[in-house]
Amino acid sequence: GSHHADILAQLGPMPSADDWKAKGLDTYGLIAVNDEGDAAQVEKVSYDMAMELLKGLGSVKLVGPSLGSFSMSSDLITVLLEEFAAELAGHEAKMDSDPHFWMPLTLAKDAYANIMVSKEEFTEEEAKAHWDRMQGVKAKLPTEKGVFGAIPVGTEGYWWDYGKLSLFITNTQLATEQSAAGRAYRKFLNIPESLGNAFGGSVSAELSADSLAMACNIKGGSIKGSVLNNCTIGTCDVEGCILVNVTAKSVKGKGVVLYNVAHDGDLVLEDGEVVTNVFIPGQEKLVMKSTTSTDGGKVFKKQMDNGNPMSFQDVYKLGKTTDVNECYAEAEAAHAKIASSI
Repeated sequence: GSHHADILAQLGPMPSADDWKAKGLDTYGLIAVNDEGDAAQVEKVSYDMAMELLKGLGSVKLVGPSLGSFSMSSDLITVLLEEFAAELAGHEAKMDSDPHFWMPLTLAKDAYANIMVSKEEFTEEEAKAHWDRMQGVKAKLPTEKGVFGAIPVGTEGYWWDYGKLSLFITNTQLATEQSAAGRAYRKFLNIPESLGNAFGGSVSAELSADSLAMACNIKGGSIKGSVLNNCTIGTCDVEGCILVNVTAKSVKGKGVVLYNVAHDGDLVLEDGEVVTNVFIPGQEKLVMKSTTSTDGGKVFKKQMDNGNPMSFQDVYKLGKTTDVNECYAEAEAAHAKIASSI
């Protein structure tokens, strides 16, 4: 490629402030490209902040959401391995490509520090020190290539984002649609059209034409406009729901999302309720709840006043010190035990 790092992006003409907001560009990591083909990364910012951050890039020709898929030259990989050898050897740091690599490589020092402090990723001193470090990486790269570029994939292609609950719901429900996008989505996920809307299990419930049940065993009930995958349920009465890996004697709800739930009893849910179980070896399972109208990013660090035993961030931290394979085994045992009695 023409750059040491190339990233895929849905690039289009630079939008106006109104279009920026209407397209929800403030909720994505964005790539901006100048007249010379060099790119910069900005992370989930308003139009005004983006304009401020991109001043050092010059005239912005194209902009659009990053698809997150990137390639790196062998030179860049080698320099990064050398620079972060101590962290790699000691397993003592966690970094993400957008805020820790691409942004300090492509933004001005003060601009980078301001955005990282505003997102509580770094103190100002830490942000500037990291920027200096990445600029040291940049200085070691061969100069016959640019540092960071973008590969446009157009603006009309299908792109199914699961980074937010609202998008997870919208895109998962796409599997039930009889549209070009729905058919493409099912093909991408290898959901066979020829097997109808229930396969891989046994579904005795009344299943509407706009529902999809995969690898499910359901004894009775009524399923309307819903997507179910790998569920074992006695009686299932749901409408406009998404159920993934759910085992329960009965489930009743409208517009709910259940993900990895093992419940030895009857689940009667409020409209729009979201529930997941977290299994930790040697401990009672955690029942974590939210709603489809709640912005998880805004409450991630807070313990919600809905019976949750801790914040989502605290659950995330537990995962850092827990053997994931043991968690899976614990979950599988819980599902199997309940399934045997249904």
